[in-house]
Amino acid sequence: MSTGLWRRISLVAAFVIAVGGVASALYSYAHTQALEQIAQRGRSDLALASDRLRAELQRYRELGIYLADHPLVTLPVFEQGLNELFVRSMDKTTALDVVLLDAEGHVVSNAIGEPPADWSGAPFFQRAMDGALGSFHAYSPRFQRRAFYYAAPVFGIDRSVQGVVVVVVDIERIERDWRGGVPVVFFTDDLGVVFIANREELLYLQRGTGKTSSSASYEALSLRPFLSYTVEQRGDLELWALDAGRYVPARALHLVQEMPVIGMRAEALVDIAPAAKLASLQAAVVAAILLAFGALLFLATERRRTLTLVNQRLEDRVAQRTAELERAQADLVQAGKLSALGKMSAGISHELNQPLMAVQSFAENAALYLERDRVPEARANLVRISDMAHRMGRIIKNLRAFARQEKEPVGRVDLTGVIRSALELSEARMEREGVSLVWSERETPVLVRGGEVRLQQVVLNLISNALDAMVGQTFQCLSISVTREPGKVTLCIADTGPGIEAPEKIFDPFYSTKEVGASEGMGLGLSISYGLVQSFGGMIRGENAPEGGALFTVELQPWQEDSTS
Repeated sequence: MSTGLWRRISLVAAFVIAVGGVASALYSYAHTQALEQIAQRGRSDLALASDRLRAELQRYRELGIYLADHPLVTLPVFEQGLNELFVRSMDKTTALDVVLLDAEGHVVSNAIGEPPADWSGAPFFQRAMDGALGSFHAYSPRFQRRAFYYAAPVFGIDRSVQGVVVVVVDIERIERDWRGGVPVVFFTDDLGVVFIANREELLYLQRGTGKTSSSASYEALSLRPFLSYTVEQRGDLELWALDAGRYVPARALHLVQEMPVIGMRAEALVDIAPAAKLASLQAAVVAAILLAFGALLFLATERRRTLTLVNQRLEDRVAQRTAELERAQADLVQAGKLSALGKMSAGISHELNQPLMAVQSFAENAALYLERDRVPEARANLVRISDMAHRMGRIIKNLRAFARQEKEPVGRVDLTGVIRSALELSEARMEREGVSLVWSERETPVLVRGGEVRLQQVVLNLISNALDAMVGQTFQCLSISVTREPGKVTLCIADTGPGIEAPEKIFDPFYSTKEVGASEGMGLGLSISYGLVQSFGGMIRGENAPEGGALFTVELQPWQEDSTS
């Protein structure tokens, strides 16, 4: 494999690994956040379940206190309606039994059945005899179910404890509406035994051996070991992994709330599977987005690489032909200039021939004046010969400057001098064709950024086109003006010809309104002029003047001493 292919494969592998790292980090963060939310809801649910159990048991606690202060409850028993009171209280509160004990713990009266004869050893009885409210929970062999006991002291006239009222609560009836609820909630005592739960399979499970206590009695039962589980600590959260059947979550958040009032601890197992699913979904979505973005980026990179290779080949070909195109462009510009010189050849010949004939005549006259010793007249002829020579030299200088190929960079050019030179080259034709000139030459130079020869070619081409357009017109007038504005110098050349037929096409190469095959040109003059003006950083446009004829506007950048070429 090539080095480039190995490099691309390495980049793709690194990107996939990076995406995996980002997805893993996002999963961990999202899972932690979801666990915090689940823990918050779980604590609320556990607090609600604890309050509900406390409220249910509170009814029986208050019943015991109420009966202990009832007028019928006295020791010794004098009223015949005591048993009926206990039965009504049991029926209204769904208690298992209501029992009245004397100070020795013997049963004086109860609502139903035959209770144990001696309750003196019960811890709730002993606490009630001390004047406090006693409570107790245990499995009741008598009722074959779990029971909770509340014991309220019965005070005599001298405020001494004469007996105890015991309310026996049916725990299974309280649990009935909780079964199958979410989350899993269970209550354990100080022996670690699950005494109350909303999952029946958790009842009578014992965690550890517990501590020695007389608060619970399971003598008639065989307790089972608690569930086997492993603990994972995630910050202040405790996560359990366990196998307890289909109704207990395999992975759960373990929450605890102490309930010292009833001597138990409330615990909850909250399913954390939704947190893992949510975190996995978020990580998968982000990974998919990143992979899709990476795939698009890879395709775009590959496409760009392919385009770069193609462009490099094209650039090599372009580089090979750039020199040829530049030479062809230079030759085309030069051909345009030579074409213009060809069109002006007749006028230039006349412009040079006339001074030459005058020079010959003045020279012959000067010789005759010298032979006759007429020095002043001879001097005057020699002065005229000098003027004619200067005129011919100026014409030749303009022709040589116009004909040469300019290679100098953009620099400072006097626009007034450029216009003057172009008019001198066109003067003979304008006189021959009777063209009027409107041009007020400025006394001070108008300096612009450009090339002198190239700018002269542009001006001469516009003047020549204007003269061509006015051929055959009754009134022929060429108007030239130069204006200065902040940031630009504007040259306007207007004629009185028929105007421009398609202004939007006049700068297109080979576009011409002249007859095909005519000697005037090939339709390249304005296209060349457009490119030359743009090379100076300027702009040229052509339009029809409101009063008729064509108007060409050339905008150039003014020369500043700190400007660079």
